[in-house]
Amino acid sequence: MSEKLLFISEVAHRLRRSPNQIRWMLQQGTAPKHAKIAGRIVFRESDVEKFIDDAFAEAS
Repeated sequence: MSEKLLFISEVAHRLRRSPNQIRWMLQQGTAPKHAKIAGRIVFRESDVEKFIDDAFAEAS
């Protein structure tokens, strides 16, 4: 069960935000689900997609 892991810069690109904005979201607790692995913050691609889907669901 191998899933693609994304780093802050990749998530920033996907969400059309700067890496600093993603770091701010992490501090505020509003970023997609993430984990720290080997000292780096990573996101599962499915969690980022769910974050986007949830935002659209709330807007409806």
